[in-house]
Amino acid sequence: MARQNYIFTSESVSEGHPDKVADRISDAIVDLHLAREPEARVAVETLTTTNRVVLAGETRTEEPIDKEELIETARGAVKAIGYEQDGFHWKDAEIECHVHGQSAEIAQGVDAGADKDEGAGDQGIMFGFATDETESLMPAPIAFSHAIVGALAEARHGGETRLLPDAKSQVTVRYENGRPVGTTSVVVSTQHQDGLSQADMRELVRPYVERALPEGWMCPEEEFYVNPTGKFVIGGPDGDAGLTGRKIIVDTYGGAAPHGGGAFSGKDPTKVDRSAAYACRYLAKNVVAAGLARSCLIQVSYAIGVAKPLSLFVDFAGTGEVAELELENKLLDIMNLSPRGIRTHLGLNRPIYERTAAYGHFGRTPEEDGGFSWEKTDLAEELKRAF
Repeated sequence: MARQNYIFTSESVSEGHPDKVADRISDAIVDLHLAREPEARVAVETLTTTNRVVLAGETRTEEPIDKEELIETARGAVKAIGYEQDGFHWKDAEIECHVHGQSAEIAQGVDAGADKDEGAGDQGIMFGFATDETESLMPAPIAFSHAIVGALAEARHGGETRLLPDAKSQVTVRYENGRPVGTTSVVVSTQHQDGLSQADMRELVRPYVERALPEGWMCPEEEFYVNPTGKFVIGGPDGDAGLTGRKIIVDTYGGAAPHGGGAFSGKDPTKVDRSAAYACRYLAKNVVAAGLARSCLIQVSYAIGVAKPLSLFVDFAGTGEVAELELENKLLDIMNLSPRGIRTHLGLNRPIYERTAAYGHFGRTPEEDGGFSWEKTDLAEELKRAF
């Protein structure tokens, strides 16, 4: 039997964290390509460090985009985050571009042909998860960690000049009888203007934390930690190098559910690391929204060049109202989980990815232009009828 009384911790990082700067640049380049050509293939990685950005990877389009436009897209992403510091400035940073054409051997496995559907862009395993412990059907620790750094970013963009782009949060949640009931500790580290004390920052950050948490959830005063090192002026890529794809647990479920290992950012939706993880979240969320389980974990697996998934696994962790095997079979009927089927069902061949690069790929609100389509619960009624 699963434990009913415990504490669990998750963290989030802001859009100005060096790894998230890299993720955003990579996804901005994905969007640039998909806006021009919905079937473009993109796999671009980014390195950020003191006043330097390096782009590397491979793309395939009918009309290749020149390197200068890729560089300007990267510069625009940094500007949008708000970096105008001596050690990292959108205007002054040196940006190198080493993006080249896609490998022909990868292309031949992925492309559709006369006798085969489009195959998966790589082998691998992908997971999706949903739980009814929050309105967004996300685990509480990661949901509130995102909410805190998101609130700080909103304040900064709204004119709070004491806050700078780099920030982290960490929330520890107490569970009783399997349900989240409050926090036992909260940690926030945020970059700030020079001259502010740790006490100043504690009181500056406090109201954003209190508003992000449910009423009565604030941790004990002695367990509220703000900038524990005392000072955080040098931040972002000037303080630490960043790389695309290093925050995969922040991107997903905060450690409350497994992750297949593949990162999302910088990849077009033919890469099942991304699209199949979105599909699994979509299915798991609809299962919980339909009331078939309070918690649902889904895994799929693929082989490179093969269209159909090799396996589908569902686990309710003892919270289900129906048989997991029966649901597995039903999900395969309801949704085509081939790479092409996923992209078509969720409308993924669109420039909707730069916005996913910070504050989580899941638990977001579906948008009119197709952004976060995997957060829709439009299958819930069909699943209810099926059972």
